[in-house]
Amino acid sequence: MPNKPFFLPTMLLPSSPFVYSFLLLLSLFLIFLFGPQILPAKSQHPGISTADEIEDLALFHRASVTTSNTISHLGITNPRPKIAFLFLTNTDLPFAPLWDRFFNNNQNLYNIYIHTDPLRKLSFPTNSLLKSRFVIPSKPTARASPTLISAARRLLANALIDDPLNLYFALVSQSCIPLHSFHYIYHSLFGNSTLNAFATQHKHKSYIEILANEPTLQDRYDARGHNVMLPEIPFEEFRVGSQFFTLSKRHALMVIKERKLWRKFRLPCINTDSCYPEEHYFPTFLSMKDPRGCTHYTLTRVNWTDSVGGHPHLYGALEVTPRLVYSLRQSNSTYSHFFARKFSQDCLESLLEIADRVIFKD
Repeated sequence: MPNKPFFLPTMLLPSSPFVYSFLLLLSLFLIFLFGPQILPAKSQHPGISTADEIEDLALFHRASVTTSNTISHLGITNPRPKIAFLFLTNTDLPFAPLWDRFFNNNQNLYNIYIHTDPLRKLSFPTNSLLKSRFVIPSKPTARASPTLISAARRLLANALIDDPLNLYFALVSQSCIPLHSFHYIYHSLFGNSTLNAFATQHKHKSYIEILANEPTLQDRYDARGHNVMLPEIPFEEFRVGSQFFTLSKRHALMVIKERKLWRKFRLPCINTDSCYPEEHYFPTFLSMKDPRGCTHYTLTRVNWTDSVGGHPHLYGALEVTPRLVYSLRQSNSTYSHFFARKFSQDCLESLLEIADRVIFKD
């Protein structure tokens, strides 16, 4: 018998409106189900632009190739190490007069670098020591975004390029104050025999908080999406800590040379409530790279007892007393705290009143 022609039912033909409708609904369902794992995360904040990334990479490369661990080529007799103070701010520096007293009479032992809002012109008190310091080429920053990581790395890179005598790098904010004299901090870091600081810099530890058992660790790890940090950063190696640190030169160099982990941390967050990249990147990287070279504690005191919206306690003028300074210095670590935050601008007069007889009297 001759073969009979085979016909599909009209409702199953590809051209059937029913099939198109069914496939459309199926596609929408699959996108809803698997989209978050496939599509890039949407953030409330922009990521790092390609232009900024290229510019930063050029800066970091320049810092890594021009920075030398030796100083013999400088031709300096009996050089003394310096501390680079890195101010990360988007406003004026309200405590500039207090910092001026801190730095006074310690020339050639420190450098100051400032990263600020590029659209803002900083104003300083007349004759302020901070006024003539190095305001580095800056980019806009925003909370819950990787821009704060980039800003800190720019500060490190510029400080490394600017002066090879910088052996420590202290990151502070506009709301930070010193809790000790410059002399106390300088000799706590370098000891009394500063001439040996260059020969022993490979042993210098970094003072950075590194925590592995925080209650919010899982939420922070998943801030960019479930398993997004893999394979470079397993959850077991993810760490958190304070945004503010004091890094040794060798660790500062490691940070600006790093590329692998940055590819993950530069991704935008979808859960901004748990997104604090600047508190995650540095502790995680240094914990993975050189945990024994870090103290795992910070030298900056912060009061989180009544934090609001991710911000720590803000001290007001009426709270500024000698007793407060003494209590903020206390720590459970080798050193007392060097710095403290957050202080409101109206604290300046009260701080200046007790500066010489309390803060800078060690």
